[in-house]
Amino acid sequence: MEKFTTLTGNAAPMPLVNIDTDMIIPKQFLKTIKRTGLGANLFDEMRFDRDGNEVEDFVLNQPAYRSAEILVAGDNFGCGSSREHAPWALLDFGIRCVISTSFADIFYNNCFKNGILPVVVTPEEHEKLMEDAERGSNATLTVDLVSQTIKGPDGGEISFEVDAFKKHCLLNGLDDIGLTIESAADAIDAYEAKASATRPWV
Repeated sequence: MEKFTTLTGNAAPMPLVNIDTDMIIPKQFLKTIKRTGLGANLFDEMRFDRDGNEVEDFVLNQPAYRSAEILVAGDNFGCGSSREHAPWALLDFGIRCVISTSFADIFYNNCFKNGILPVVVTPEEHEKLMEDAERGSNATLTVDLVSQTIKGPDGGEISFEVDAFKKHCLLNGLDDIGLTIESAADAIDAYEAKASATRPWV
């Protein structure tokens, strides 16, 4: 998993509340178990019409936001089913950070396991960040996980809270497998050495 330390990127405004995981990646795209390729269908039913043409006024189809790495989203982002494909699709599109006033619990935890930083801010802070994100090509935010701050294009700064364990995992690029290896590396090496000595034919 890619480490998350500091991210400076364009922020896309998506003020719609209750964006669920089926809106993030519709059910017909869940047949794959690969984490790649899903970005093409991120927000598919909002990005494209029935003929597959881009909806011009959808934020991620606008020139200023096509390469957005940060999403400033409405309340209760990621609600609905627990599909892990939702953070996979966001990450494959290029989104590394989602900022909202609240997240669905399962989606929130899945983000950390896949290298995405979900940031919870107050309604007042959210309003300011949404205004920053609406600046188009000037909507640049810097999200610093080390200092737990977000800096806006005018130099304003917002602090955010994050669980210490989840922060450690993101800073070091540790998903569940990486965390297991980190915490049990000596035990794994000892087991493999013993197994090789007692069963050299395996």
